Amino acid sequence: MLSTPPLSLYIHVPWCVRKCPYCDFNSHAANGALPEREYVEALLIDLEQQVPSVAGRAVETIFIGGGTPSLFSPAAIADLLTGIQSRLEVADTAEISMEANPGTAELEKFKGFREAGVNRLSIGVQSFHDPHLKRLGRIHQSREARRAAEVAREAGFNNFNLDLMFGLPDQTIDEALADVRTAIQLNPTHISFYQLTLEPNTVFHKYPPRLPEDDHIWAMQQSCQALLADAGYRQYEVSAYARDGYRCRHNINYWRFGDYLGIGAGAHGKITNTEQQTITRTWKIKHPQHYLAFAGQPERQGGQAPVAREDLPFEFLMNHLRLREGFAESEFVETTGLALSALEPALSDCVAAEWLERRGGVIRCTDTGWNFLDNVLQRFLN
Repeated sequence: MLSTPPLSLYIHVPWCVRKCPYCDFNSHAANGALPEREYVEALLIDLEQQVPSVAGRAVETIFIGGGTPSLFSPAAIADLLTGIQSRLEVADTAEISMEANPGTAELEKFKGFREAGVNRLSIGVQSFHDPHLKRLGRIHQSREARRAAEVAREAGFNNFNLDLMFGLPDQTIDEALADVRTAIQLNPTHISFYQLTLEPNTVFHKYPPRLPEDDHIWAMQQSCQALLADAGYRQYEVSAYARDGYRCRHNINYWRFGDYLGIGAGAHGKITNTEQQTITRTWKIKHPQHYLAFAGQPERQGGQAPVAREDLPFEFLMNHLRLREGFAESEFVETTGLALSALEPALSDCVAAEWLERRGGVIRCTDTGWNFLDNVLQRFLN
């Protein structure tokens, strides 16, 4: 039998100052004034249409992503969060995160976000090396990245994340280590550290830059991970490092195959119905103009589809195995409604290959399995 997992809310703000050449997210360059009021109204209408599917459940985390949500005014974010709280139960201890671009960091603005109810920022630094920032198409420079972290703390954010990328075009190991050292000096509670990949439908995919060789990237990753560990940032997920007590609760809910409502252009969601014993994925129309035009018309604003039972093992593992801690065998049964035997024979094969380990009712990746996670997951594809 399916049990009810924790519930989160994801909100997508699809505008940014300029589209970065590596970005495959649903983001669109802002031309002129943003339709803040209209978009907040559309988001709340979108939410109202989904409230019946989560009746009686409290939202434990909220994440406002993009795009660049920090382009919106604090007043718009305050209206949005107030509207959410009037339509849904939001836990008193809810983690409420918002993404911010260093190029939009202003003290009064960040204070306004804090007063609106945001209690965690995620700042997209990517690098502290100006030539790399220019190659990545970022609108900020190194000094603005440093200042953004300082402004976040001055504004009252005791919990904030810095995003860093590695494996950048022509990047050296020393440059990557310097980025990590600078991030550590700014004393965030969380650091996201992930490799640049050339995703389809991006400028970098069409016109590939020269990236470091694989063995160079591997050495870069290992050196930087050791530096993060020495500074007290524990790796708890493939690309996430946190000080004790500051793991990102919202992302952990994704990785534990929890439920989440998705509102906004291109937003996705996942909802469990214990009465019908179904898990349903939802999605919203991607283009912001269409999303606004079809507000209040759920049949034109998005769609939904149940997750087939035969796909549940892969979907569960695709998330859970990203976590260092793995998952309890009982958690698989409760979250998917399937018997543990649904993971066979792939589970036994991966244990025999020493890619996965089973100990004390817990299944997790070995170090080898974690480093070759795509290979592990391929074994569980339906």
